[in-house]
Amino acid sequence: MPLVANVYDRNCPSRTVVNVVASHWGSLVLGALLEGTLRFGELRRAVGGISEKMLAQTLQALERNGLVHREVHPVIPPHVDYTLTPMGVEVSRQVRGLFGWIQGNMAGISAAQQAYDEARG
Repeated sequence: MPLVANVYDRNCPSRTVVNVVASHWGSLVLGALLEGTLRFGELRRAVGGISEKMLAQTLQALERNGLVHREVHPVIPPHVDYTLTPMGVEVSRQVRGLFGWIQGNMAGISAAQQAYDEARG
């Protein structure tokens, strides 16, 4: 019998996936990896403002959920590559679609924010 997920149920294990994919850093890391395989330092530069600790935690969570593959090359110094899995590519395309929508609608979003702030201030 297949697992039936309901992200609106607070007890559903799918919530942990939502927490990673829809998080600030998780979505940005997924979006950056859609460009292709990246090393840790390259990812950190691609996702401006993320700390080493947060990037490491985010990558571990994405790997645990089957969205990112981590490959360690046996060389000195260590060389680690991060790549999206097929599921990771699929969700990253969805995230990129959302990012594109946000970027394409920033004028309207900014106007709404300004109107909201002015009405409250």
